[in-house]
Amino acid sequence: MLARRPRDPLQALRRRGQELKLQVDSLVTESQLTGALEPSKRRDIYQRCIQLKQAVDENKNALQKLNKADEVAPVGNYEKRKEEEHSLLEKLSCQLQELAVGISRIEAHSDKEEDDTTEEDEEETEETEETGGEEEESEGDEEESHEQASPTQADIVKYIALGDFSAQQAGDLTFKKGDILHIIEKKPDGWWLAKDAEGAEGLIPRTYLEPYNKEDTRESSEGLKEGSEEDVEVEDETADGAEVKQRTDSHWSAVRKAISEISTVDVLATMGAIPAGFRPSTLSQLLDEAGNQFRASYFLQPELTTSQLAFRDLVWDAKAGTIMSRASRVSLILTLWSCKMIPLPGTSIQVLSRHVRLCLFDGSKVLSNIHTVRAMWQPKKPKTWTFSPQVTGILPCLLDGDCFIRSNSSTPDLGILFELGISYIRNSTGERGELSCGWVFLKLFNASGVPIPAKTYELFLNGGTPYEKGVEVDPSVSRRAQGSVFRQMISMRRQPQLLVKLRSLNRRSRAMLSLLPETLVGSMCSTHLLIFYRQILGDVLLRDRTNLQSADLISHPVLATFPVLLEQPDVMDALRSSWAEKESTLKRSEKRDKELLKSEFLLVYHDCVLPLLHSTLLPPFRWAEEETEAARWKAIADFLKQSRENEGSLKALLSPDGVHKPFDLSEQTYDFLGEIRKNSA
Repeated sequence: MLARRPRDPLQALRRRGQELKLQVDSLVTESQLTGALEPSKRRDIYQRCIQLKQAVDENKNALQKLNKADEVAPVGNYEKRKEEEHSLLEKLSCQLQELAVGISRIEAHSDKEEDDTTEEDEEETEETEETGGEEEESEGDEEESHEQASPTQADIVKYIALGDFSAQQAGDLTFKKGDILHIIEKKPDGWWLAKDAEGAEGLIPRTYLEPYNKEDTRESSEGLKEGSEEDVEVEDETADGAEVKQRTDSHWSAVRKAISEISTVDVLATMGAIPAGFRPSTLSQLLDEAGNQFRASYFLQPELTTSQLAFRDLVWDAKAGTIMSRASRVSLILTLWSCKMIPLPGTSIQVLSRHVRLCLFDGSKVLSNIHTVRAMWQPKKPKTWTFSPQVTGILPCLLDGDCFIRSNSSTPDLGILFELGISYIRNSTGERGELSCGWVFLKLFNASGVPIPAKTYELFLNGGTPYEKGVEVDPSVSRRAQGSVFRQMISMRRQPQLLVKLRSLNRRSRAMLSLLPETLVGSMCSTHLLIFYRQILGDVLLRDRTNLQSADLISHPVLATFPVLLEQPDVMDALRSSWAEKESTLKRSEKRDKELLKSEFLLVYHDCVLPLLHSTLLPPFRWAEEETEAARWKAIADFLKQSRENEGSLKALLSPDGVHKPFDLSEQTYDFLGEIRKNSA
């Protein structure tokens, strides 16, 4: 017998919403004295808070799926009533979220106070044992020892905050720009114990502080307004000259933004939506905040010498009639095999993309472009991510697990930083973001400067950010298992890990990669296309320019638009597919003619890429948006199909149905002075 559908679904949900509101109001009233309650009572309130939050979210999801057609009888002002109910549920969800976070902070603060009390008792016991036989002391010594044990209010130094700071972990103190903070203890690692105006205590970073002087308050505030954020970020030493450890890095602007988002991540972790070791993605922040500084389109451009009068890594070989190949300190192929035991986020989060971002790293700063490879997974094994070892045919280059690595950096700590990430959307709020599911750093040279061997590496992931140490991805599965050897082996098998293989180069792959820039990370499936671009760059900039001292704009649409393809991988796939079809029609003798190949490549590029890049039928590229990606794939596939049927894109370009964006001079001109990289030496 079929289940009977409620006669008035919206009314039933509204009735349920009122019941939830009464429960939330009762819980909020009961939690007003949370700090004075017993720990067991606080935990009980916390559990009820989480359960109520889940019930509210379920009611909200049911409301979103509800349509006017579900009603048996007509309902007046249906959309307005539905919107009012959604606003109520959203308000309840936020109340419960804030309450859960507040209770968790009280718990963390209580634990910290207990630890501090225990440490003080132990210190007092040690001091009593050491000074047990000495009862006669001078008044000055007594005052001095008292000051060291517990500083008086007069000895507490005031500092002013130069910027906003959100607590990274339990025991940290959140403050805003311009707050006056009382420094209780200056720790040598640069994290000082401070108290704000409301009496809350916690650790704060020294780099955010400046000595406070009442007479200079106005001048200081004006200076803060005029000063840039970079001025604050550059300072990385304490007043005592001690370096701030572990949490400093050369990309602090991106890291600081990630830290500002940690409060949201804390909420998700408190709700059980994500493991405690997840963080906002550091490499994603660098891609978003640093312009093109960490993108492949930047590193593909030629680099100037120190004098800026010649190209350092683009040299013409007159004997070979093409650009000169250049060896680099690191030139290898990396294969991503799989990721195992990656923790799953909760049902309140919808995962849009699973991927690995990798780059060259020296332990403190990124030294190359940040390359992204998207992972695949099966519902039967959701904790296992896999990659395509070789991408051929119509498979997207975004799935290519074979990556080339090139670097000429001389740093002894050179290695590869891997960051596993997910792009997500919160079901309750619609908020989008990217989280790091763990990271690992693989050094490419040992202590003696010898390259590590080419083999398969099983790398265990760390939680937190690359600038945090000792954080586990999922603390519930601790790596430090106790007990027998068998139990420890079982525990290690449950740890999140990444399997990669380093491969040495054969003669052919070494010759290919030597034509690329000295520093670049990318997909092997598109290497031949990048080489074409570099060879055409050499022809235009070194061979065909009548005056090598001229810096005029160069009319060349391929050079002007090709870097865009590195940020639109589906258009790169269209070029790769079109070139493969064209290459299959060439004779063996024609494939050996380099000039013929370049001319054919230019024709294919004009016939395929240029119409696509400027077509209004192609939506703007957006990362991890399934609808947009599907629409772009359909538009690209339809265009390629029409081009095959009509033996070229000319008919489609002249068709009244094809609408293109207004012409812009940047489509045609290559400004190499504006695109090239300055020498970093």
